[in-house]
Amino acid sequence: MVRGSTLPNGIDLRQVRVPLGVVGIIYEARPNVTVDAAALCLKSGNAVLLRGSASAYESNTALVRVIRDAVGGAGLPADAVQLVPGESRDSVRELMRARGLVDVLIPRGGASLIRTVVSESVVPVIETGTGNCHVYVDAQADIDMAIDILINSKAQRVSVCNAAETLLVHQDIAAEFLPRALDALAEAGVTVHADERVLAHAKDSKATVVEATPEDWETEYLSYDIAAALVDSLDKAVEHIRLWTSGHTEAIVTTSQQAARRFTQLVDSTTVAVNASTRFTDGGQFGFGAEIGISTQKLHARGPMGLPELTSTKYIVTGDGHVRR
Repeated sequence: MVRGSTLPNGIDLRQVRVPLGVVGIIYEARPNVTVDAAALCLKSGNAVLLRGSASAYESNTALVRVIRDAVGGAGLPADAVQLVPGESRDSVRELMRARGLVDVLIPRGGASLIRTVVSESVVPVIETGTGNCHVYVDAQADIDMAIDILINSKAQRVSVCNAAETLLVHQDIAAEFLPRALDALAEAGVTVHADERVLAHAKDSKATVVEATPEDWETEYLSYDIAAALVDSLDKAVEHIRLWTSGHTEAIVTTSQQAARRFTQLVDSTTVAVNASTRFTDGGQFGFGAEIGISTQKLHARGPMGLPELTSTKYIVTGDGHVRR
């Protein structure tokens, strides 16, 4: 039960969780998503239609066969888990048009896949988003901490949506912070796409630094690349983030509680981290277990999607002959 009460007229009111119904998952590459999605949907009471990438079709077929055998062996309907047949995009289009048969679609993959499903589907979509995540180093940051957080956010695993893609540095700390940060990024093998103010601090650095283009500020690299810019104030950092963010995760490194409060109040992403790596935006790290994805929309589910996010609710009204006058 989510909540409940007895109304003044004696009616018992309860709000309870219910499955979404038939959940369609459209995803790319990694066959582990097949197992995660099937397990999460089953545990939350949903049926699931799995449509992975053509490149992993044989692996997904084998995994779904094993899952269906296990589901049937446990006394549940094996058809609660199904792999959408076919390797062409026609099967994806059919899934996106199956309104009334499929209750919700969840795309999980790159920006192109997500845009296609959001724009073309007639089935309701929970949008899992790309991760143009930012790390902002405030004027009052602990430099050692800031470098550790930056390198972990960017280079601990570059191919995931919670990896940092943009570094913003307050001008008042740039002279002390940037030389060390650029050397640390170089040691991690990261290429820096820098604005002209960061370039001015890179003359004696061993880092690979190139001039940033306008496209760099909106790019989810998923590689050993990061965009970097100097900002005049915390508010300018927020302004930059609001302009370019994908709404996933932003981090501030600061020893100022006032700066931390202002940043968390002004930045509207699924997760705002204070003195912590962007890499913590993850269902497992949050203690939710496996996740179906990171929702960057604001309706129904936002952030790491675990079991509760794969449910809706209904109200149960219990009376004793009550009628409304």
